Amino acid sequence: MFMVSLRSWLAAAGVVLTLGVLLPPFETYARQYALAQALQFVIFAVAAPALLVLGAPRPALAASGWQGRGSRRMAALADRRARASGHAAGDAVRPLLAFIALVIAWRLPAVVNTLVREPGLTVAEMATLVAAGSGVWVELAGPPPFHHGLARPLRAAMAAVAMWTIWVIAYITGMSKPSLIPAGDQAARALSSAADQQFGVGIMWAVPAICFVPVICGIVITWLGERDDPDQELRNAASAGSLHGGLARSPRLPRGWH
Repeated sequence: MFMVSLRSWLAAAGVVLTLGVLLPPFETYARQYALAQALQFVIFAVAAPALLVLGAPRPALAASGWQGRGSRRMAALADRRARASGHAAGDAVRPLLAFIALVIAWRLPAVVNTLVREPGLTVAEMATLVAAGSGVWVELAGPPPFHHGLARPLRAAMAAVAMWTIWVIAYITGMSKPSLIPAGDQAARALSSAADQQFGVGIMWAVPAICFVPVICGIVITWLGERDDPDQELRNAASAGSLHGGLARSPRLPRGWH
């Protein structure tokens, strides 16, 4: 019951966060300041999808009643299934490629300046980025029926690539001389263009790190420290079978020893 309530709060937080940066007054700030637009972008692409996916119900776990050790066993079974099916990795990479393409497209200077002039285009940015980001987060931490069961190392790599994509864009933005936001009325701005741009770069570094780094560390630590491996049971059974077979083939004891 507590986990269901927590997921509901996470999903509600994702919806509220998305609407909060999409509607005024934040929408007005996003057309004036690079830092506000950068925050809007990373919430659409990373933070809101993460909250929505983590807040989604888990019908498979609720139906089976597996908790704790059972959930780890289900994740391990998904890993084994992914290793057995070679096409799973290819199918799971498609959401990542779509995410990378959309993230790059929406941060092109011409597109960013168009967003400033056409506020209605922000709705399309929100819809596409939230959808693409949710596709990535479903593969990372989504309900079992909906992801492709990538092995843990591949999920960690997927999260790292998604995070590095935004970091590279932030680095390029910080190194570029002109600001992506039109200067506008400098007297009405509380920050200079240079400071505004650097704050925006810092936001594009910080938010993906807050969202992705714990996931990457958790996946890697769980993968390295996992002991409840279904394959281990097969290996133990095979070892036990060979042991019994070896005893069966051993010389019989002398009759007098009975």
